[in-house]
Amino acid sequence: MPCGRLPVQAQIRLYSSDDQRETSRPTELGATGIECYVLTGQDPSKSEQKSMLPSDPIQVKVKAVLKKRDYGTKYMKNNFITGVRAMNEFCLKPSDLEPLRKIRRRSPHDDTESFTVFLRSDVEAKALEVWGSPEAIFRERKLRKEEEIAYKENLFRNQKLLKEYKEFLGNTKPRLSTSSVFLKGPGKVVMVAICINGLNFFFKLLAWVYTGSASMFSEAIHSLADTCNQALLALGIAQSVRTPDPGHPYGFTNMRYIASLISGVGIFMMGAGLSWYHGIIGLLHPQPIDSLLWAYCILAGSLVSEGATLLVAVNEIRRSARAKGLSFYKYVVQSRDPSTNVVLMEDAAAVLGVVMAASCMGLTSLTGNPLYDSLGSLGVGTLLGAVSAFLIYTNTEALIGRSIQPEQVQRLTEFLESDPAVRAIHDVKATDMGMSKVRFKAEVDFDGRVVTRLYLEKQDIDQVLQEIRQVKTPEDLEAFMLKHGENIIDTLGAEVDRLEKELKVRA
Repeated sequence: MPCGRLPVQAQIRLYSSDDQRETSRPTELGATGIECYVLTGQDPSKSEQKSMLPSDPIQVKVKAVLKKRDYGTKYMKNNFITGVRAMNEFCLKPSDLEPLRKIRRRSPHDDTESFTVFLRSDVEAKALEVWGSPEAIFRERKLRKEEEIAYKENLFRNQKLLKEYKEFLGNTKPRLSTSSVFLKGPGKVVMVAICINGLNFFFKLLAWVYTGSASMFSEAIHSLADTCNQALLALGIAQSVRTPDPGHPYGFTNMRYIASLISGVGIFMMGAGLSWYHGIIGLLHPQPIDSLLWAYCILAGSLVSEGATLLVAVNEIRRSARAKGLSFYKYVVQSRDPSTNVVLMEDAAAVLGVVMAASCMGLTSLTGNPLYDSLGSLGVGTLLGAVSAFLIYTNTEALIGRSIQPEQVQRLTEFLESDPAVRAIHDVKATDMGMSKVRFKAEVDFDGRVVTRLYLEKQDIDQVLQEIRQVKTPEDLEAFMLKHGENIIDTLGAEVDRLEKELKVRA
């Protein structure tokens, strides 16, 4: 029986005239199956009886089955690859890619032009032609990787050379430098505090040497601790503006919190510890105090200078809190700006410590009892201990990773949920990374129908209908689905980018 030229799987069943035996001979001819039933006889002499039998119609059953793809190495060679990736993975030059077949692909972004890609199989063949063998490509790739690592290790030197090169060419574009950080904002507050506390330490130390007062010694130690801690804060600010590198992709912003945390520990160990020690020694072995006139004058000057630094820190925090829409108290408690917070707390403790030391020294001069002066030293130590505990707690909370304000999380969540392309969102997490940086994470369930409509709005519907009419075989259907399926995924990627941009504006 002629079955045409279609690739078929024929199964012919032979029936004898006496209906007693049946044989079957299947033959594999392709992926599509057709069963043909033909009545035959075994005895030629019984042809007359055969002709008397009713002629049954031939039954044909056709079932189209698309072959299952093997997504192995051979299939991946037919994937597309960009020029930059081809040069990086196969160690090729732009001139090597010129003779290869070029395919223009539509970009998923509306504001970006289409880009050129190559077939991975063509790129691999060209790489073998250039390098000779896969081993040679592997050695070259390894060599380039080692050179890249060496370059990253010398990143600081390379950046410095690049900066000098730009300055030589007269590049006047504004660039963020370490020195500019200390001319405004928290850096300016820290530098002012370092200068004033350094001078206060020098004069308080002279007053303690002249009078031998335990309270004055505590105040000198207090100013020394403030100066050292604020120098540490300046180092943290300088480190926090470093450019992110492959080893630290999110940058060095947390260096401010780390420096503030170490500063709090330093205040506790150096300031509070020495003040308590000296106060206890004064209680156990009281010593007479000499003239306190110069000590009062130095304390008065210290009160004015510490008050001026405190005023600078208060004004900076008020300005930053107003920009964030927060109250002064919330801004300080949440440690939004750790460097300015440390200066604020240290200067507030310094002003209170000066008042406390002056009061205790006044009681000692009036009564002649040196125990009041020792109690003043213990009071200053306790004050420093409270400040250090507050700084350690707030900076530890910031380093662990706290959530942003619930109102802000709710606002971002409502924006995502109200977007037409989003069906639902799950597991929303928003972490305050400090210095006005927020990391927002959410699992988004996109509405595939909306994304598909967005794709169809940009297509010529008549052309799409014409492509559908041309689909005749499973291979045509596969090509049609692959083309438009990939473009729909690109549209989904563009929607993700759009949502990310909107979230950055609202965060």
